[in-house]
Amino acid sequence: MTEQTLTMESEQLEVLSFLEKHPPFMGLPAEVLHKLAKSVDVQYFKADTPITQFGEPALNWYVVRSGAVEIFRRDGTLYNRLNEGGHFGEAGLLQQRQQIRFPATALEDTLLYLIPPPVFLDVFETQEAFADLVEVEDRTRLRTVISKSEQSNELMNASVESLLTREPVTATSETSIAQAAAIMTDAGVSSLLVIENDSLGIITDRDIRIRAVAKGLPLGDPISSITTFDLICVRHDQLAFEAMLLMLRHNVHHLPVLRNEEPIGVLALSDILRYESRNSLFVVGRIFHQQSVEELASLKDEVRASFVRMIREDANSHMVGSAMGAIGRSYKQRLLELAEAQFGPPPVPYCFLALGSMARQEQLIVTDQDNAMILDNRFDPEKHDAYFSDVAKFVSDGLAACGYSYCTGDVMATNPKWRQPLRVWQKYFTDWIESPTPESLLTSNIFFDLDGVYGRTAFAETLRVLIGQKAKGNSRFLASMARNALRRTPPIGFFKEFVVEPDGRHTRAINLKRRGTAPLTDLIRIHALAIGSRSRNSFDRLQDIIKANILPPGRGPDLRDALEFISLVRARNQAQDIVAGQEPDNSMEPENLSEFERKNLRDAFLILANAQKYLKFRYQPGRLA
Repeated sequence: MTEQTLTMESEQLEVLSFLEKHPPFMGLPAEVLHKLAKSVDVQYFKADTPITQFGEPALNWYVVRSGAVEIFRRDGTLYNRLNEGGHFGEAGLLQQRQQIRFPATALEDTLLYLIPPPVFLDVFETQEAFADLVEVEDRTRLRTVISKSEQSNELMNASVESLLTREPVTATSETSIAQAAAIMTDAGVSSLLVIENDSLGIITDRDIRIRAVAKGLPLGDPISSITTFDLICVRHDQLAFEAMLLMLRHNVHHLPVLRNEEPIGVLALSDILRYESRNSLFVVGRIFHQQSVEELASLKDEVRASFVRMIREDANSHMVGSAMGAIGRSYKQRLLELAEAQFGPPPVPYCFLALGSMARQEQLIVTDQDNAMILDNRFDPEKHDAYFSDVAKFVSDGLAACGYSYCTGDVMATNPKWRQPLRVWQKYFTDWIESPTPESLLTSNIFFDLDGVYGRTAFAETLRVLIGQKAKGNSRFLASMARNALRRTPPIGFFKEFVVEPDGRHTRAINLKRRGTAPLTDLIRIHALAIGSRSRNSFDRLQDIIKANILPPGRGPDLRDALEFISLVRARNQAQDIVAGQEPDNSMEPENLSEFERKNLRDAFLILANAQKYLKFRYQPGRLA
């Protein structure tokens, strides 16, 4: 028996005996166990009594001495149930704000050991085995964190079918407009599915107002005259989040829901808004109602507020990036509508391209504009270029006014090099892929993330098909792309410590885009090109890569978790800047992170470092030939 043990009170000895028998305390040095035992306060909770509430200060770390405790997500759903020896409260203590993240209630009469935050954090930071058991180590720990984030977000888990409240209300195409209005009124719905032979259409309240009443159509006319038949639909088993993205991307407020190609209901904007409190859908709607560049620019504060709300409500990075990408895409579409209203209809068809993060639907609030134009092959520079130059300048200046800074590399449609006929773009990509050099690919890398956002978008699809055919298995091209991707490395030193550098207003910072998300998306793009994936979003590309089985076991999910966590830290950092009244950027100082965040960020960077080593190995010149 040690001298320390002899000086302990009988109650403390009982606590010590209990701790020694339960993980994560087993194996701790004696002096650490004594410190913990002496710090413990004991508290009793009756059955059905709340122990902690979401958002309140995290004042203790809790160990269940006897009884049972239920832990809940913020939406009220059960997250975990703990019995003797279980512990909770670490999620709040390990966050920078130290607030309760998962509320707890006593399921039955319960006795708890309460350990003060300074004691818990000291043991967590100095006893690695203890920390490993509290928060599972390395990539398993990171997976645990990402899983908790996904599980706590209703929008990520709710299926489209679960949001439906009734069977679809339908009519035939011969139904009159007046009859359709009466059916919708009696049923209390804002849309009506229209059946015409094997086609499915839809009319909405808005269609009746704008297409019928405002134009003075006879109300006895058949509804086929105001029906939309080229529908955007969603499957019953897709997620509410995916339905929200479809609404954002296509600016629609009603989605027919199909099971085995048969309609089972209509998902309305109001259904999504029960889960979607971040107002990104409202922002998109507002963009399309603005009548000038000045009015569009006035929405900047609303866009930022929407971004901050998404972060505060624990949206994951995939949701944030997709919503912000859809907002940016909507800005471009509305600016092009305004440009055509000012300069007239285009002399030949064209496609306006989004490039980079907007094309991947991974945009955050800090971004520049990367865009280009594909022109019809009938384009005649002498006759037509003045028009497209004016349109490009109008859109580029408009985007700058709306908060999307000019591209410092001049990758914009205002640059004649990136405003070319389809045949020229086909030659560009053919040369880049068949005769690659690291130098030529350094400037063209961004063009391998492209999306048609306006006009003849089939032009963009033609280029994606070309890229998929020529890049797949092309070892020389992939090796050149890999060499470029390895130029940007994660900020981890030899002893796995963070490597910081001056960056903007930060004196000792990490640029989370340049040293984190950018090299991650680079290497994911290369693997996607290697297998001929046509996906644009990095998370979708990773799904294709995992299915193709070209990575060592477990590496695909690791990359997904690393991208999610680094992107989320980057997004949170930008949101904190906005709330603090500062101009947001991509830089973060590690000392501003909690120990919990530092550990997981280091894990993510180590995953990136290992992935880059594999990239270098896999795409050696000639290896895939």
